[in-house]
Amino acid sequence: MTAPCILVTGFEPFGGEVENPSAQVALALDGRRIGPAVVVGAVLPCVFGAANDAMAALLAAHRPRLVLALGQAAGRSALSLERVALNVDDARIPDNAGAQPVDLPVVPGAAAARFTTLPVKAMVVALRDAGCPVELSNSAGTFVCNHVFYGLQHALRRRPSARSGFMHLPLLPSQARRGEPSLPLATMVEGVALALDVAWNTPVDRAVTEGRLD
Repeated sequence: MTAPCILVTGFEPFGGEVENPSAQVALALDGRRIGPAVVVGAVLPCVFGAANDAMAALLAAHRPRLVLALGQAAGRSALSLERVALNVDDARIPDNAGAQPVDLPVVPGAAAARFTTLPVKAMVVALRDAGCPVELSNSAGTFVCNHVFYGLQHALRRRPSARSGFMHLPLLPSQARRGEPSLPLATMVEGVALALDVAWNTPVDRAVTEGRLD
């Protein structure tokens, strides 16, 4: 009997970087067992449109029960579980194909926003209890990360058996310039693995406050 699949995706480097922690974490987790499930790790192009096409192909090929898309977010100091994706592309810099959409929908005519279906509060509590830097974020930006997050939630909107969401990762120490926050790769790999374990084993999210005033 084939083991159920957990899909974890990262992105290729972008914006002049030669590394991307999301790609390294996804590939490091490829083949790892989380309970009865096996992780499939994959790297998406940092290109509007093509990234969602690649994600759609992975969803069709693997029929995952759980999906966690990862992305890089310079300036963040913790693993950031995203709560909501917006139906807008508004790129401050060009993607890796040179495209720079401004105020365009990810999916024309679709809902303005889509929420994660992962138990993000339970995941935050577990990571915090384990000593891993973590936060719940209410903005995934408007670049390719949000593009993929929205596309993923839209694609799985009629598959309640498949839960999905997005997590931003800090820079690696090798990427960080003076004063920029970063985390070691090993910390991120084990933090994401714990988040996946909690997501797999938590059918109903915890009702704890993680709200913000800003």
